[in-house]
Amino acid sequence: MKNFILFAVVALVFACNNKPMKQKQLSVLAAPVTRMDTVVDDYFGTKVADPYRWLENDTAREVIQWVKDQNKSTHHYLDQIPYRDQIKKRLTEIWNFPKYSAPFKEGEYYYFSKNNGLQNQSILYRTNDLSKTENAEIFLDPNKLSDDGTISLASLTFSKDHHYAAVGIATSGSDWNQIFVLDVNTKQKTGDTINWVKFSGANWRGNGFYYSRYDEPAQGKGFSNQNEFMKIYYHTLGKPQNTDELVYDDKKHPLRYFNASMSEDERFLFINVSEGTSGSEILVKDLSRNEKVFSTLFKGFKNNYGIVNNDGDRILALTDYDAPRYRLVSVDPKNPDPKNWIDIIPQSKDLLENVVSAGGNQLVATFLSDASSRLKHYTYRGVFIKDIELPGIGTAGTGGSKKGENMISFNYVSFTDPGSIYLYDLKSQASKIWKSTASEAKFNPADFETKQVFYPAKDGTKIPMFIIHKKGLILDGNNPTLLYGYGGFNISLTPSFSVSRIMFLEQGGVYAIANLRGGGEYGEEWHKAGMLSNKQVVFDDFISAAEYLISKKYTSSNKLAIHGGSNGGLLVGTCMTQRPELFQVAIPAVGVLDMLRYHKFTIGWGWAVEYGSSDKKEQFDYLIKYSPLHNIKDNVNYPATMILTADHDDRVVPAHSFKFAATLLSKPVDEAKPVLIRIDTKAGHGAGKPTTKLIEDATDMYSFIMWNLGITEIK
Repeated sequence: MKNFILFAVVALVFACNNKPMKQKQLSVLAAPVTRMDTVVDDYFGTKVADPYRWLENDTAREVIQWVKDQNKSTHHYLDQIPYRDQIKKRLTEIWNFPKYSAPFKEGEYYYFSKNNGLQNQSILYRTNDLSKTENAEIFLDPNKLSDDGTISLASLTFSKDHHYAAVGIATSGSDWNQIFVLDVNTKQKTGDTINWVKFSGANWRGNGFYYSRYDEPAQGKGFSNQNEFMKIYYHTLGKPQNTDELVYDDKKHPLRYFNASMSEDERFLFINVSEGTSGSEILVKDLSRNEKVFSTLFKGFKNNYGIVNNDGDRILALTDYDAPRYRLVSVDPKNPDPKNWIDIIPQSKDLLENVVSAGGNQLVATFLSDASSRLKHYTYRGVFIKDIELPGIGTAGTGGSKKGENMISFNYVSFTDPGSIYLYDLKSQASKIWKSTASEAKFNPADFETKQVFYPAKDGTKIPMFIIHKKGLILDGNNPTLLYGYGGFNISLTPSFSVSRIMFLEQGGVYAIANLRGGGEYGEEWHKAGMLSNKQVVFDDFISAAEYLISKKYTSSNKLAIHGGSNGGLLVGTCMTQRPELFQVAIPAVGVLDMLRYHKFTIGWGWAVEYGSSDKKEQFDYLIKYSPLHNIKDNVNYPATMILTADHDDRVVPAHSFKFAATLLSKPVDEAKPVLIRIDTKAGHGAGKPTTKLIEDATDMYSFIMWNLGITEIK
C-alpha cells in the first residue's frame, strides 16, 4: 500500500511538472489618449475624416511627446515577457559568425567586405591576392564614421584610372546620402563632398562623376516633404559642389526620377527616366561623337529597360518589351526602333532576372525558376556556354567584371544556410568556393527542412510558397507559425538566410513565405496581376496562404502570425482588417497604411504607378476599399498587433504607422490582444541598420510574436 501511495505521489508530481505552464496576463500601460482633430477631406463627394492628421508633422513637439509615450507603453509590455533576454542571448550567439561579400576587382586590388560577427557595420577590405585574405588591409571602416554604427556605406564607385573612389554614406537609415571622395592610394579624403543625393551613386567619367540630387529641403522638412525636380549634375574633382555642371533637368515634370550611367568604355552616357517604380525611358548621348543633346533610345513609360553595356556601336539592354519574362536585346542607338532590335537572350519559360557583362565579351544571366535562382553563361552574341552549377534551391547573386578580367564572383544562400561565395573562371568555366562560413555558424542546418508547395488562390491560380521547419514536425494544427509576404513592385521573394528565423525555428516554429502576385517571380504578367485595381488579388493570395497552412494542419488561427514590411506592411495591415479572425498576431512594419495620402510625402508619388492615386476618382474608389487606416471598424477583435516604424524613415514616413496605431487604439482593446507601436530612433526604412539595432529589433518582434502565440517558455 505504501508503494502504491508513493507511486501515485511521484506520478502526480511528474504530471504537474510537465504540463504546459499557464500563461500569465501581461499588463498594458495605456499611453495618453491621442488627441483627435476635426479634419475632413472631400474625395469626389465622399467625406473622409482624418482626425490624426497632426501626427504627420513628425518634428512637432506634441508628436515627439506622443512617440515617447507610445514607446514607454510598448517597452513596459515587452519588458514583462519572461524569456525576452533569452531570445536576445540566443540571437546574439547565432549572429556571431563571419560574413563576407563577394569580391570585385578595381585596378590591382580585389575589394570585399567582412563582418567578424557582431560588428555594427561590415568593413571594406582590399587585397591583391584572394587566396590570402588574412593579409587584406582595411580600405574603409564605416564603424569609425559614428559612435553607434548608424552611418552605413550606401554606394562605392571607382574612377576608371582607379586613383579615386566615390563613397556614398547614409545616416540613421535615411534615403538621403552624402558622397565624399577618397584617394585610393592614401585612403584619405580629397575634400570633395556632395550633399542632398537620393537614389544615386557616383558615375565616373574622366576627372569627375555624374550624380542625381534634389534641392536642399526646408529646415525640419527633410524627412517628410515631397521630393520634386530631381536633377543630374557633373562634379569635377577639386571644385566645390555649388560649381557643379547641371547636366539634365526637366522643369515640366517635377515628379520624375533621373539617373545617369556610363558604358564601361565611357563612350555612351545614358539617362534613365522614370515616373515611378514601374516603367522607364532611356536617353543616350554618344560622347565619342561630341553629341550635344540626348536622343531617345527607349521611349517611356509602358515598359522597363535596363542597360547592361555596349558592344561596340550597339547597346545591350534588358527589357520586358514584348517579353513579360524579359529578354536581352542588342540595339543600334542610331536606329532604335524595336523592329531593328536583335535578340541576344530571347524570352524563355523562366524569368530573366538580371544580366551582367563579364570580362568585356561575355555575359552571365540570372534566371528565376519557381522563385529559385539559375545562372547561365553566354557570349556577347548570345551563344549559350553552360549552366553554372548551384548547390540547390536558393538565391544566387552576381556582379560583373571588367574587360580583360577572367573571373566573376557570386554568392549563394538558402533559408537554412548562410551561404557561400564562389569564384567562376570564365576561361575554364569552373567554379570554386572562395568563402563559406556555414561551419562557423552556431546552429545545425541539418535540423531543418525546406519544402515548396503550390497552393490554390481564390481564383484557382497556383501560388508558390516556401515552408521551413524542424525535421519531424507533427501536423496537428498546433504549431506556432509566422507567414511572411510582400506582393508588389515587381519584387521577388527568393530564398534568403535570417538569423532571427533560425531562432524561431529552433523553438518549434514554422516559417512560411508566399510568392504572391504583384511580385516579380514570374515576370511582368505576375506583377500586373497584383497592381492598381488588381491589388485586392494580392491580399486574397495571402489570405489563401493562411487558409492553406491551417487546412494542412501546420497551424491554426490562434497559432498564426503574419509579418511584412513596407509594401508588405500594407499587406499585413489590409489582411488584418479584412480577416481579423484568421490571425492571432499581426506585425505591419514600416507599412504604407494611408492609401489616400501616401503620395504626398517624400517620394511616395513614385508609387502611384503601382497603387493608383486618390487624386483620380476611379482609383480612389478602389483605394478606399482596402486602405488599412480607413477600414478599422468598431467592435472588432483585431489580432495582437505590434506596429514597427522608425523616426528617420523618409521612404514610408512614420505618419502612416502613427495614424494607424492611433486609430486602432481609439477602439476598445482586449488586453489579451494588445495593440502596440514600436518606434525606433536613429533608424530609417531598414537599410544600413547596425547589428546592435538589428538584434534589438528581432528580439522585440519575436518576443511579442511568440508570447502572443502562446509560447510560455523557450528551450
